[in-house]
Amino acid sequence: MNPAGVLYKSSRSVDALQTATALIELGAGLALLSFPSAAVALLLGAPVETPAALTVARVAGAALLTLGAAFWLARGDTQSRAARGLVAAMVLYNLGAAIILGAAGIRSQPVGIVLWPAVVLHAAMTIWCIMSLRYLSIAEGLGESPSEAIPQ
Repeated sequence: MNPAGVLYKSSRSVDALQTATALIELGAGLALLSFPSAAVALLLGAPVETPAALTVARVAGAALLTLGAAFWLARGDTQSRAARGLVAAMVLYNLGAAIILGAAGIRSQPVGIVLWPAVVLHAAMTIWCIMSLRYLSIAEGLGESPSEAIPQ
């Protein structure tokens, strides 16, 4: 039995990952661009107030919006190296975000209402991305497209 087949019965799971990532990052990016102080306050428990902090928050929002757009455009593409590269990059991003936000939560009191849910979300997305990459590499190693590698 294919080990990835236990969790992933088809490339639909990778497509779902791409769609979920797009929606999450587009939403977070728009929130940081439009309402940076409120978004940061929900996350960290304190609003950003200096012009420099607002600028950095908006740049982060633009970066997240860009990630969301890239994943939205990549939806359904589970076979290209570019699509795998996006998922691999998201492993690094999500792992880093989970660690950084978790450390902030441990060091800070009080924390924002969405901090710990964000840590859990980033950790779960890291695992989902890793499992998707594993699935894609198994399919590629078999010389098949991902939809052919796993019996449906």
